[in-house]
Amino acid sequence: MTSEARHPLAVTSLRFGYGTNGLADLRLDDALSLLADLGYDGVGLTLDHMHLDPLAPGLAARVGRVADRLGSLGLGVTVETGARYVLDPRRKHGPSLLDPDPDARARRVDLLIRAVRIAADLGAHAVHCFSGIAPDVTDQDTAWKRLTEALTPVLDAATCAGVPLAVEPEPGHVLATLADFHRLRRVLGDPEPLGLTLDIGHCQCLEPLPPADCVRAAAPWLHHVQIEDMRRGVHEHLPFGDGEIDFPPVLAALAATGYQGLTVVELPRHSHAGPQYAELSLPFLRNAAIAAAGPTRSPHPGEPCATPEGSTP
Repeated sequence: MTSEARHPLAVTSLRFGYGTNGLADLRLDDALSLLADLGYDGVGLTLDHMHLDPLAPGLAARVGRVADRLGSLGLGVTVETGARYVLDPRRKHGPSLLDPDPDARARRVDLLIRAVRIAADLGAHAVHCFSGIAPDVTDQDTAWKRLTEALTPVLDAATCAGVPLAVEPEPGHVLATLADFHRLRRVLGDPEPLGLTLDIGHCQCLEPLPPADCVRAAAPWLHHVQIEDMRRGVHEHLPFGDGEIDFPPVLAALAATGYQGLTVVELPRHSHAGPQYAELSLPFLRNAAIAAAGPTRSPHPGEPCATPEGSTP
């Protein structure tokens, strides 16, 4: 069943998803079934040991089964690479693209190239990634040099696969802001597959512009959107309504850009109650989208009401 059939009365072109990093206690098939049943349009699939492990044997067969399942459920997908301990059981998000050890950096590069190939096989909209935090002994120039060198083969793989690489500005990382993304773009020569993951909460947290203005500024490079509530100056992903973001202007700006990818709820630290937050988040976003669309005109007397496409009058 397609998302259009599940939601014939949807008034927005935006397509909402939920991240599997917020459903870590569920088997992947159970998580996908839950999201389809709740009415989500897609999923942000974090490659991790519990959800499509990118390093375990039999990867091609497992990817094929997930692709079939996504197709049968009518779910779109973006591949995310923010698993905390998928490469190193002792270092969160380690090794990164900035690791002093070139062999360690190569392990992260290999993971991202694997993610690109998986994304191509799944028909994903994009592959998400981030820079990482600069090690204490690393100056900024060295960190940026490592980042650009490490991303070059990943971008080559993305070009071959026809899948955009969507880099996320992350608070505390070397690439932390939209300005940093544009620096990366310039240094790399603005390669065609290089795009942007925009996290709406991060905009609230540290960008100088309001989140809706960030959306408009990011529009030409936007390939993936993550969304949650957040407070100014505090990098803490919060359920909708627990932070400071005014969501209707954000969704109105996003719809106005013509963005075609997924807008994925990002609540990894609420995974202990993931099904409940997934159930609550979609109505919140749909109501915010309705508010963003503004009041609808009532029909004149005698004028037939509009019938949603695909429904029976």
